[in-house]
Amino acid sequence: MGNTQKKAMITGITGQDGGYLAKFLLSKGYRVIGLFRRGATDTFEKLKEHGIFEQIEMVGFELMEFSNICRLMKAYKPDEFYNLAAQSFVAASWEEPIYTLQADATGVANILEAIREFSPKTKFYQASTSEMFGKVQAIPQNETTPFYPRSPYGCAKLYAHWLTVNYRESFGIFACSGILFNHESPMRGKEFVTRKITDHFAKLHCGLTNKPLELGNLNAKRDWGFAGDYVEGMWMMLQQDHPDTYVLSSEETHPIRDFVTIAGKYAGFDITWEGEGSQEIGVDKNSNKVVVKVNPKFFRPAEVDILLGDSSKAHSRLNWKRKVSYEQLCEMMVKTDIERYKKLR
Repeated sequence: MGNTQKKAMITGITGQDGGYLAKFLLSKGYRVIGLFRRGATDTFEKLKEHGIFEQIEMVGFELMEFSNICRLMKAYKPDEFYNLAAQSFVAASWEEPIYTLQADATGVANILEAIREFSPKTKFYQASTSEMFGKVQAIPQNETTPFYPRSPYGCAKLYAHWLTVNYRESFGIFACSGILFNHESPMRGKEFVTRKITDHFAKLHCGLTNKPLELGNLNAKRDWGFAGDYVEGMWMMLQQDHPDTYVLSSEETHPIRDFVTIAGKYAGFDITWEGEGSQEIGVDKNSNKVVVKVNPKFFRPAEVDILLGDSSKAHSRLNWKRKVSYEQLCEMMVKTDIERYKKLR
């Protein structure tokens, strides 16, 4: 009897989704090979917090180095390859458009080409994004909604998305594109708005700062879900008989202001809003202190006003559904951040 244990390779293993996906695959009995950038600032802390670091085979990897990817593909011939690596902070993509293009577009071409050449039976998952919809052409957005990206990040991801579809149709590779709407968790990086909010309220709660939280456009609406639910959808896509494109979303949209209000509640703040535009402030009714204010430096050069996904295809074909509600997600993130700061005392 040969070894029938499935092998999964994950790029971006040190990020939010990489950790949740690795944990899920390990629970399914997979051998997990985690690919990480040797020079990356990301550490292995998230994997250690998940309690899975010792169970993952960590391998140094570079998206822009084709020969490195080819050698990995020849050596491992993984059953499944999940590409979660990217320059994924939208705001940074205006400052680093060339690097974003190389990592998020050319990097995907490198992986697909290496699979085609050295491991054509590997099932491939590409992490696409709702940011590709950008200036939305329809509400809600599904797999057939036209794209209109509004950032270099969205543009680069759109190239990778269509290339994934093209390799599926041109070469018969089992290549799936998951168009995921915003998915958050306590493992989210602090540069992302949800975690920026929950981390700041945790600091206020623990008396580690008295400065107000500074944010950009409070009116931007997003479709937020829990990352742990969404990685299961990634896996489900690769278990189907045929590869396809799927939208994963919560099918609800909420303005950033609303996320702030709920996060504040779970940190012990009762926020009321005064003023509008760049003069808007959030005041805690209990202390009468300003705890939130708008800073125009956080406005995007081109805003995505509303994202709202339609996941009916994923519901019917994958039987995927989210388990954690919007409010539960908010509560989980705030309480985890508070606990983290309490442990540091």
